[in-house]
Amino acid sequence: MALLNIGAGNKDDAFYRYKMPKMITKIEGRGNGIKTNIVNMVDIAKALGRPASYTTKYFGCELGAQSKFDEKTGTSHVNGAHDTSKLAGLLENFIKKFVQCYGCRNPETEIIITKSQMINLKCAACGFISEVDMRDKLTTFILKNPPEAKKGSKDKKAMRRAEKERLKEGEVADEEQKKLKKEVAKKKVPKDAVSKTLSKKKSQHSDEDHSPSGSQADEHEAPAVADDSDDDVQWQTDTSAVAAQQTIKEQLNAVTASMVVLSANEEKSKSGKSSPQREGKPKANGQENGSGKAGGGQERANAIKEFLGKGSPSQLKSFLESLSGTREEIIAALFEALFEGVGKGFSKEVVKKKKYIVAAVEEEEGILQPVLLRAIETFCGKASPEAVKEVGLVLKGLYDSDVLEEDSIVDWYNKGAAGGNKGSPIWKNVKPFVEWLQNAESESEEE
Repeated sequence: MALLNIGAGNKDDAFYRYKMPKMITKIEGRGNGIKTNIVNMVDIAKALGRPASYTTKYFGCELGAQSKFDEKTGTSHVNGAHDTSKLAGLLENFIKKFVQCYGCRNPETEIIITKSQMINLKCAACGFISEVDMRDKLTTFILKNPPEAKKGSKDKKAMRRAEKERLKEGEVADEEQKKLKKEVAKKKVPKDAVSKTLSKKKSQHSDEDHSPSGSQADEHEAPAVADDSDDDVQWQTDTSAVAAQQTIKEQLNAVTASMVVLSANEEKSKSGKSSPQREGKPKANGQENGSGKAGGGQERANAIKEFLGKGSPSQLKSFLESLSGTREEIIAALFEALFEGVGKGFSKEVVKKKKYIVAAVEEEEGILQPVLLRAIETFCGKASPEAVKEVGLVLKGLYDSDVLEEDSIVDWYNKGAAGGNKGSPIWKNVKPFVEWLQNAESESEEE
């Protein structure tokens, strides 16, 4: 059976985990008794987490026709002949109004009827409560036929299982990529091997000089003369600053070579003479005339802002390495530069600029998740209340993008909520998302 992503906005996402069957319809009867049968309405409603009677009634309300769902046989009929595409469009409107969360657009919601007879959608992912427009005709039917209390959703367990399998496949792919990198590194010839090959060639030439074959002696006549001339040369290593700089440029790339400070230049700077390298070094590094002291967070943030206006995410890591300060201070300055002044819509900005975040905290062993989480905590301590309210959505966006893992988030939350900063409002906004992670984990363990 063909499966589709739930929600038209997610139709092109190949890794979207919330799916539903493609609608199948059949025209039955003739004349005044003609009607449309939605063959797989039960499967569709099951994937959406809503009773099949709701979707059938919604079609009738929107089309102005009688509709009926038979609980015993599981058949869904709407009077009149209707195209599948038209019914699929109405189903999409039903999903937007009565299934998807109005905050994070996640379809994992539950219908709640309040004491004042209002219908709300509670999101199990971000904890957001959406208020349904009570002017819709279907709301009257829902109030008269409230959904049954859920004892346990097998669909959720299947979704969790599929998500874990996808994560395992990603881990296997990462391990294979690491193995390939190691094999490529082993194939590179080290410097010691080059010197050994040269000594072997010299020994071969000296042995061939004593060989009786005339043709072989003629072939190696030129190398033998070169060896004789090399005997009069006194070999030594050039330790001058110019030679050392040339060696550095040969061994390092252009970006790294500019970051190296030679000991000879350091001695010159101590004697009061400024070196060309230090004069040409950008002040964005947070150092002043070789003082070596790290600049403030605002100076780092300003330097990063200037770079973001010109550089790309692939060049960001090498630039951040040139800044002074600890890794946590630099990542915190990056957050301040990326999201300074951001209030409402903080989560969307994080997903939009995710490439810069991943480039900054990515290492050979994976993502430095604790550093990233502490940077988020530091930023929320200075951000506006509107931005702090969306910290749960920020974590969910990074979690869905495989930047953050469940264990790291839960460990960070437990330490922060019980630590010296436990009075911060960030933990209150993170709590619903952490509970959702832990409940999902417990469901999979029970299965």
